[in-house]
Amino acid sequence: MRIGTAGWSIPRNEAAAFPGEGQHLQRYARILDGAEIDTSFYRSHQAKTYERWAALTPRDFRFAVKLPRSITHEGRLRLRAAREPLRRFLAEVAGLGDRLGVLLLQLPPSLAYEARPLRRFFDLLAEEGVATDRIVIEPRHASWFTDTAERALVAMRVTRAAADPALCAAAARPGGWLGEDGDGRGALLYYRWHGSPRLYWSAYGPEWLEARAREIRQQWPVRADVWCIFDNTAGGCALANAMAFRSMSRR
Repeated sequence: MRIGTAGWSIPRNEAAAFPGEGQHLQRYARILDGAEIDTSFYRSHQAKTYERWAALTPRDFRFAVKLPRSITHEGRLRLRAAREPLRRFLAEVAGLGDRLGVLLLQLPPSLAYEARPLRRFFDLLAEEGVATDRIVIEPRHASWFTDTAERALVAMRVTRAAADPALCAAAARPGGWLGEDGDGRGALLYYRWHGSPRLYWSAYGPEWLEARAREIRQQWPVRADVWCIFDNTAGGCALANAMAFRSMSRR
């Protein structure tokens, strides 16, 4: 299980848990083995910036990188006119080298499921050499949680992220492609916890964290690539929650 936060800022009250010299990312990566880069959603980073981040982390560390909003959120043709911005983004994140673990495709709440543009977008990714089983999609419209959408994701071998707060019961659990037998074996499973009840701000209590750790152990007893990312960063709660969850997951 790879546990981390969106970003790697270390609040002052958590500094003692991340000792040693160096930048925040260096100290963070000595303790936790994964982080999500969500600033890529808002602005581009040069390839040399990604290279520098990769160089600050140990060999087994991995990054998840969020695709830019220019691809997913902006304009009338969301996901439909993506070739050029996608190529630019992939050229940039190539700077991570083998530290690149996941590409995160978060969709706007207004974007309903449509089969043709989704297929074309993932065909485009394949043309650019991106394996679909390393992509996680986080849809936020109810139409994505239907049998039709689920079958389409399975056919493309794309995993749907589990999110909290969840739009519906199905959204709280990973969906889409979950391995050849649907048991998680060899699959990429991605949990993205945004804070509840106040989005991005609320901390998760120990009972909630313990329940999630227990559920993941019970639901995915076989080998899977499980990511648990805390995105409740606005109130400075993410890192403390990640550390507590890490301890619970090792019991």
